[in-house]
Amino acid sequence: MPKPTSILAVCDDLFFVVKINDTARRSGLRPQFVKTAEDLLAQAAAELPLMIIVDLNAKNVDAVELIGRLRAEPSLKNVSILAFVSHVEADLKVRAQNAGASMVLARSAFSANLPQIFKRHSGSL
Repeated sequence: MPKPTSILAVCDDLFFVVKINDTARRSGLRPQFVKTAEDLLAQAAAELPLMIIVDLNAKNVDAVELIGRLRAEPSLKNVSILAFVSHVEADLKVRAQNAGASMVLARSAFSANLPQIFKRHSGSL
């Protein structure tokens, strides 16, 4: 079975949408952006993604609850969930980690390290 190349993302910040889209495409990955938790769960069930990215500051979803729901889905237990958050929201970061996020980064670290993260997950490193 070929390795998945799709990345699902819940993000409503245009700067990060562009950053994720451009970086993923340069890494040979197919980014798909969804607006709601239900859309993300349905899309993830339809096509097992390589990775799921969750903006913890997204306005359309309860990001921590979404991470918990993703982790409760047996088919997604091995999918990396990468979350990012404003560096001043330490409590939100801890809640996301406790809910099952594979990695939670400050927005600045996420932006700076995204090319390496995608390369590592896609196996091109």
